[in-house]
Amino acid sequence: MPDWKKLIEGKIAIAKRGAKPSKANANERIPAGQTEVKNFPTLDLGIRPQVTTDNWSLRVYGLVEHEIDINWAQFQAMPQVTEVSDFHCVTRWSQLDMDWQGVPAREILAMAAPLPAAKHVTLHGYDGYTTNLPLDALLDDDVIIAHSVLGGPLTAAHGGPVRIVVPKRYAWKGAKWLKAIELHEFDRPGFWEVRGYHNEADPWREERFSDD
Repeated sequence: MPDWKKLIEGKIAIAKRGAKPSKANANERIPAGQTEVKNFPTLDLGIRPQVTTDNWSLRVYGLVEHEIDINWAQFQAMPQVTEVSDFHCVTRWSQLDMDWQGVPAREILAMAAPLPAAKHVTLHGYDGYTTNLPLDALLDDDVIIAHSVLGGPLTAAHGGPVRIVVPKRYAWKGAKWLKAIELHEFDRPGFWEVRGYHNEADPWREERFSDD
């Protein structure tokens, strides 16, 4: 079993190197403090759950009119889109023009019909990971619940069979191995947020840590 304390401290230390305001990039599409890569690095908590298209499902619950539970066949039968967006990791790399395939998050949320009191969401991964966002952030037209990227299915290392991608936030706000979307009234900080990461995670403001 991994030493979680050392693992978490190590990840934070890597991300915090030079964490104060950075010089702007020559490429205006890349936020300050980021370096462009083309190899799509992998980062996780050291747990890769045994989830496949046979046993995957997505639950949407909490403050909704209709709790839903979508299996792989149902997910594949929904209208599919390709969303091209840039991907920014808090550990200071960015990859441009990533072509995600899947279903817009707002379409799945519409099926559940959020109640008026629903203002926030918690995204749950099959690895036990959680992260939080305002509900409005998931309703953006570029947020996608994805099963494929760069011309092929998501690998387990990249959160396959399904992850959520939230391009306007640092990538930790997009849960890998997506298991559930929980809607609630009040904000609930997730795994990294309670460990010192910024609650909003806007890469254009370099919102990496809560004390920035």
